Amino acid sequence: MGSLAGIRVLDMTQYEAGTSCTQYLAWLGAEIIKIESIAGDPGRGAAGVNMPGDSQYFMNYNSGKKSVVLNLKESRGREILLDLAKNCDVFVENYGPGVMENLNITADVMQKVNPKLIYGRIKGFGLSGPYADYNAYDWVAQAAAGTYSVTGDPDGPPQVVAPTIGDSGTGIQMALGILAAYIEAQQTGQGQTIEVSMQEAVTIFMKTLDLDNWGKHPAQRYGTKRGRTGGGLYRTRGGGPNDYVMIFPVTLVQQDALFAAIERPELLADPKFDSLEARVANEAELREIIQEWAIQHSKQDAMKILAEGGVPASYVFDTLDLFSDPHLTSRDFITEVQHPVNGTIKLMRHPLRMSGALLPGRSPLLGEHTADVLQEYLDVTPEAFQDLVADGITIAFEQNF
Repeated sequence: MGSLAGIRVLDMTQYEAGTSCTQYLAWLGAEIIKIESIAGDPGRGAAGVNMPGDSQYFMNYNSGKKSVVLNLKESRGREILLDLAKNCDVFVENYGPGVMENLNITADVMQKVNPKLIYGRIKGFGLSGPYADYNAYDWVAQAAAGTYSVTGDPDGPPQVVAPTIGDSGTGIQMALGILAAYIEAQQTGQGQTIEVSMQEAVTIFMKTLDLDNWGKHPAQRYGTKRGRTGGGLYRTRGGGPNDYVMIFPVTLVQQDALFAAIERPELLADPKFDSLEARVANEAELREIIQEWAIQHSKQDAMKILAEGGVPASYVFDTLDLFSDPHLTSRDFITEVQHPVNGTIKLMRHPLRMSGALLPGRSPLLGEHTADVLQEYLDVTPEAFQDLVADGITIAFEQNF
């Protein structure tokens, strides 16, 4: 059933920031009723269409949800949405500035019909402040959060951080807020509005950087170096673009273990490296010694030798390694799901190892659950549903697969 069985979420999200939030809630067992326009979530065709049906992008963020199509530009479509809100615990949206206001489905309107409703809003820059009306996507939010300023070589330009921590990082934080608000609503009988700014949700990840100059000077870019005692990326044998290993010994014990792992135990007695201060002062030479060792090994072997010797280290996984590495494979992190149009697809499961978390299911086809949801919660008869189709309020779904 899942830990959140019984919680019903009205999901008016698109692309990734909002869908990652409701995806997490679905993984934990909540019922997610995804409201889509007649054209559907634009993510269905995003990030390159290389499949006969929905994109891999859409399927990655919408597994286990129900799809209900409503034309909210028509008053009847809006009325149905408000009727559904009476039967739900949560509403989540991540549309651009002013969209909910133009549709007149703001928090005050929806909480009037359901005072216990939790209304979640994900915005690029929040609902207040000089940037509130600006549009944003993940990499815009990351720029505004400072992530690029600390990524790249010291003498080079800022570098874009490719993983979408702006979108998914914000969505996961919204999911946490929703669960907290749900617990409070059970105690008080009152819902609330939750606002998350993507800029602020990413900025929270910057708290560890350049603490010596906290709030005083811009942080520096350190390229592939990390720490002051030899930590960072080292090229390994092979010559490929990702043939590197990350080595990050923090404690003196781990640093000593590094010398043993690279078969240079004599360094422990070398005045250049026999203390933390000496290792910091002679880091350039230390890095050369580590690099001479790393280039003799494949990245996988380098990780194995170092990690088994007690040194925090990992080879640089490329995106193919994520699907084939023996560790992730042994933990069934990549799962296969049958999709009625796209056939067998691969999905990443959630990282939650707990009894109340569900394995990913397939994503819904556009409008697949409209008739069933409207009949179950609003007693819409098949005849009345056909009238809604004829009036352009929704679409008829036919299982032609």
